[in-house]
Amino acid sequence: MPNKPESKYDPKLKVWSGGERSNYFAPHLSIGEIIFREMERHPKLIAQISATEKTVLTREEVRFNAMRVATYMRGLGLKQCDIVGLIARNTTHLVAVAYACFFNGMPFHSLNISYEQDTIEKLLSITRPSLIFCDGDEYERVLAATEHIKLDTTIITMRNHPSGSLRIQDILTTPIEDNFRPARLEQGPDQTLAILCSSGTTGVPKAVTITNSQQVLLTFFRLTSDDVQYTHSTLDWISGLITIISAGVFSTTSIIADNVFDPALLCRLIKEYKITFIFQCPSHMAMLANCPEFETSDLSSIRFYIYGGSNCSLKVQNRIRSRLSHDCLHFAYALTELNSVGCTNLHFDEKPNSVGRPIKGISLKIINEQGEALGPNETGQVCFLNGQNWSGYYGNPEETLIIRDSEKWLHTGDLGYMDEDGFLYIIARQKDMLKYHNIMYYPNEIETVISQMQNVAEVCVFGVWDAVNGDEAAASVVKRHGTNLVAQDVLDFVKEHIDAQYKQLNAGVIIVDDLKRSANGKTNRRATKAHFLEITNRRAFGGQSM
Repeated sequence: MPNKPESKYDPKLKVWSGGERSNYFAPHLSIGEIIFREMERHPKLIAQISATEKTVLTREEVRFNAMRVATYMRGLGLKQCDIVGLIARNTTHLVAVAYACFFNGMPFHSLNISYEQDTIEKLLSITRPSLIFCDGDEYERVLAATEHIKLDTTIITMRNHPSGSLRIQDILTTPIEDNFRPARLEQGPDQTLAILCSSGTTGVPKAVTITNSQQVLLTFFRLTSDDVQYTHSTLDWISGLITIISAGVFSTTSIIADNVFDPALLCRLIKEYKITFIFQCPSHMAMLANCPEFETSDLSSIRFYIYGGSNCSLKVQNRIRSRLSHDCLHFAYALTELNSVGCTNLHFDEKPNSVGRPIKGISLKIINEQGEALGPNETGQVCFLNGQNWSGYYGNPEETLIIRDSEKWLHTGDLGYMDEDGFLYIIARQKDMLKYHNIMYYPNEIETVISQMQNVAEVCVFGVWDAVNGDEAAASVVKRHGTNLVAQDVLDFVKEHIDAQYKQLNAGVIIVDDLKRSANGKTNRRATKAHFLEITNRRAFGGQSM
């Protein structure tokens, strides 16, 4: 079992803390130096297995490959101030590229493969990478983006290589530099390790810097060389970054796949490779719990099942828990800007709706609209302090000042409260607030009710503007596999369980195959609403009822 965080409360400052964090390794060591040293210590252990490409690499092979890529970068004259771009799936040699950047003290900027062309151009124009690694599937789009923003850079493909492209296999022929050692960081642990992207659920993603700090390590989960890890997250997710770092630091085996997420395949992988550690987003959890294979899958090997990124209904959580051999499903509440997990809930039975207590090294407070700290059971905006340097949003000091105040507290934009036992509860995103006849309410209040329906797999509620009433609630609902569900069932259920007229689904319901999502897998409320309006307007035009 992991170390259970304890919550300490300062009644004078009205601040909760997970206590002091101690470094697992010598504090002067960079993430790259730690991984290099640990891979030297265990060269023959299996580092990675690709379930889709059918490749197996030892830790020695990964380390040599990373040194070859790092040597190639050094040969180009790249320095620690340069940035490497990534737009790639979890393919065999992506780990070598990531570790090469760590070894050289150079941050990579990772973009999601599903980004639209203008988003790719805007993000690349911010960081202007000196070298870009991408899948051949995205080569033409990346090339067009670099030409449009006049970025002179070298593009290397990772899979499905177009004719004439520079391939990762070509780079792996580079002779390793004599007496190769990882670079010492010019700025020490304050230096930027990587640049990820914000979720983009409210607009164009921002380039979020990640600090080269040991706080990114999930030390409280006590991973060992016996553990087998899996996440479908690519390196533009904080979960993907944490997983690839944990694999290098704690000598675990990583199972990877470069396909579109397939819950049935995951069931098979867990059984075949005896996966012990899973880091997953709630949308994939819902897909897993909703697939036919889940009912008979062997999940007995799992000892850590971590999820985060957005809300997950209690029904899905309980379905997952019912198939696990012991209590190991834990929520990890974080924001990319925090550079680590903020809270984790290891007390599901006692506090099933909580996102947990702050971990070591993290302080937390709840503030009102005036910025004043609130006490237990008072609702306000959740703020975190991690005590480490953060370089902010790359190239965007204005947005950095909005999310981080002068005392270095990060303002999450989430509304929540701390209970008397020091457990955090998230109520809603501040920006999701709706008003009906000037009465304030939040869509997740209605989502929580709908999620209780037996035949509902996922739901997204949003407001549709009405000139008289204001924000009328509407819902897009995904039904469970093999069940029957119609819009009227949802309308009736909400009416039966919610008395308030302003919380009724006054703008209607549609049943959909899936919700619209951001590139990072989170439900995109804005895009789901747009899809709802498109469907309902088409039906209205065609004379059909909802």
